[in-house]
Amino acid sequence: MERAQDFVDSIITAFLSSQEETIFGNLLEGFAIYICESLYGGFKSKLNSVDLEFERNGTYYIVGIKSGTSWGNSDQISKMKDNFKKARQSLRNQGFTSNIIAVNGCMYGKDSSPFKEDVDTDKTYFKYAGQEFWEFISEDAKLYQEIIVPIGEEAKKKDEIFKSTLDAKVNEMTFEFMQYFTTNGRIDWIKLVDYVSKKGDVKLAAISQQMTLELEDRDADLEETLDLADALDFEE
Repeated sequence: MERAQDFVDSIITAFLSSQEETIFGNLLEGFAIYICESLYGGFKSKLNSVDLEFERNGTYYIVGIKSGTSWGNSDQISKMKDNFKKARQSLRNQGFTSNIIAVNGCMYGKDSSPFKEDVDTDKTYFKYAGQEFWEFISEDAKLYQEIIVPIGEEAKKKDEIFKSTLDAKVNEMTFEFMQYFTTNGRIDWIKLVDYVSKKGDVKLAAISQQMTLELEDRDADLEETLDLADALDFEE
């Protein structure tokens, strides 16, 4: 990758991908809680690792909602199980006598073995993903498909504004990147690595220089400078 715009574009794309996942996850989590609130009187939980609490058919559910199935490492999963145990104990101390079931709900993906057994029964939980998760909270087997339609329609309304804003931001950041991280029109990787990783404060200074373009001719070697004005003011 040697073009400044390609580099800037890749950084923005990676950043937006992470932001989109967070926004999408928060949107669907809020929707899941809204469904349970409407159907069963569920509510947003304040317990650690628990996002949703609701009761249905004599069973009390504590649900930790994640985006996809591969959301955490073994330590994070162990922490969730510990918190499920603490949540069960806290609810019992409050006088809950009904069966309490812990659920790790994943908004997309699949899990062929949803029952996650543990030697400590208070750490046992179910992992429902994708269709199973949405059916679990709504008792509607087709909800996982139906929610995509309004999301897609809303996204289309914003698409043109988003693209226009994105293009402007790419141009703005490319200009800034070229001022500080290019030498003679080429990316200065050493300067870039220093800025990202060198210990201490790294001070940047904007550069102002033109790239020399060597033009080959049959009779002579010419060396001229090329700038945007030259490029736009050409005659065929």
